[in-house]
Amino acid sequence: MREQTADLGLVVEDVETGWVGAVVRTEKSGGMYVVVLEDRKGRTRSFPLGPGFWVDGVAVKLVPPGTAAPAPKPVNLRSASGSVAVRDHRARVARASRILVEGKHDAELVEKIWGHDLRVEGVVVVPLHGVDDLADAVADFGPGPGRRLGILVDHLVAGSKEWHEAAAAARVWGARENVLVVGHPYVDVWQAVRPHKLGIDAWPVIPRGLPWKEGVLEALGWPHHEQADVAEGWQRILASVTTYADLEPALLGRVEELIDFVTGDGEDR
Repeated sequence: MREQTADLGLVVEDVETGWVGAVVRTEKSGGMYVVVLEDRKGRTRSFPLGPGFWVDGVAVKLVPPGTAAPAPKPVNLRSASGSVAVRDHRARVARASRILVEGKHDAELVEKIWGHDLRVEGVVVVPLHGVDDLADAVADFGPGPGRRLGILVDHLVAGSKEWHEAAAAARVWGARENVLVVGHPYVDVWQAVRPHKLGIDAWPVIPRGLPWKEGVLEALGWPHHEQADVAEGWQRILASVTTYADLEPALLGRVEELIDFVTGDGEDR
């Protein structure tokens, strides 16, 4: 059995319990080393380091970082979202149901982490370019049985503009059982990327009234004057994300909820 260092972000399965999660830390407890794994719903659980784990479908002995002998990296048998990767699978014909997200950055992040899952399920993600007139977008879609619409909204907090737009969308004819609007608390989907991925302790706080993305880039010491700077900054952020463990649980749960909703539309698999 080969040794595998319990590196931060490594996706591991405990053989005995079936628990799958990403390594968030290792620590010494009661005279022994334990590894703390966080699953795709943000829950954590500790396990003793040693044998009894799977990594990418291979049985391994987990050891503290810096102690394992080098070994060839096996073929990854899990998708970036933590689900079991379906091999040799042709993309399913697209469902009538859809997931709408606020903009291009949201769509790119969802694709990077859940793209495999979405293609297996035949779910198309469509960027809205903002949630103004969300009710009109829902009405144009025409929700109904077998034609569900899941919508991911940034900064969905009580009393916000997004909150009022979501409420209006829920009143559209046909939306009652066929439209689900969920949101995360972040000003922008950028904040759903865990700050340590960028080498910082927390996302910068930008005063109200100032352009948020440009302010973040300036605080990070990155170019920020042009729209091209914003696009380049986002690509740097996106490149830091490789697995669901790199995202905040507040986003993970909402996307999983939307996928479950639109794939429960009654269409045959």
